[in-house]
Amino acid sequence: MKIHDDITLLPRLNRPVVTVGTFDGVHIGHQKILKRINQLANEVNGESVLLTFNPHPRIVLFPDDENIKLITTTEEKNHMLHQFGLQHVIHLPFEKSFSRLSAQEYVRDFLVNHIGVHTIVIGYDHRFGRNRQGDLSLLKELSPVYGFQVEEIAAQTIDDINVSSTKIRQAIQAGDLEQANEFLGHPFMLNGEVVLGEQIGRTIGFPTANIAIRDSYKILPKNGVYSVTVTCEGLSYSGIMNIGIKPTVHNTNNRPSVEVHLFDFSGDLYGKTLTLYPQHFIREEQKFESLHALKAQIHHDILNVQKVV
Repeated sequence: MKIHDDITLLPRLNRPVVTVGTFDGVHIGHQKILKRINQLANEVNGESVLLTFNPHPRIVLFPDDENIKLITTTEEKNHMLHQFGLQHVIHLPFEKSFSRLSAQEYVRDFLVNHIGVHTIVIGYDHRFGRNRQGDLSLLKELSPVYGFQVEEIAAQTIDDINVSSTKIRQAIQAGDLEQANEFLGHPFMLNGEVVLGEQIGRTIGFPTANIAIRDSYKILPKNGVYSVTVTCEGLSYSGIMNIGIKPTVHNTNNRPSVEVHLFDFSGDLYGKTLTLYPQHFIREEQKFESLHALKAQIHHDILNVQKVV
């Protein structure tokens, strides 16, 4: 898969079969679209292309909205897209000036002139252009003018529930990782570097790796304790993860932290990047009267985690 960060330097593509969208999470609805553009590209001896945006349009259009959270970072999204056989990803820088383009200008300038679209495949509810005026019917109207084909992907459902990035975010924020993963079609992940923490865990016999999640827009599950699978340098471990403000040890900044205790692991993780796959919500975060009480609860939590992994 080739990643293009400057559309003006895009090489000439062979019969590009294109889809467009943010593809946050690369969920099962997105995967159906990717499968279809790969199939069509193969049929016409062309190349499959995703035109996506960086940063996410909502970040640019609503810079003061502190509630914007994304399922995947750009790096995570690229990783997932590669797994589904996509040939090209174009990251179009999203600026306010871009949002002011009319729908027809967007089609002409980017899809036709820059990419040379052969076929465009989009979801049934895709909107684009200034004030979101462009839609499937406009693409069908413009297709004979510019000489491209249009194909619609209908709503994807699980048990009659529409799959959307919004529903997945809601499930993650509710701690319902089972539902989120069902909608995603792959495990939700967190990536971060192990940084120096307060080392309280060492003093009670449960050393933890403190994970720095660098992207402030990355969504986190609700505060609490989770079973987790962790990968590092090609190896996989089971463990227990806590997300929260650590009220027992008087965390002063009130910002949620992520820390994980790995089972059957010994070694130095500082400076390494871990990928966390939270699986099951175990309990809410709570404040304990003492570190001794916290230690007893962690021991109990580990027993509960080992029952579900």
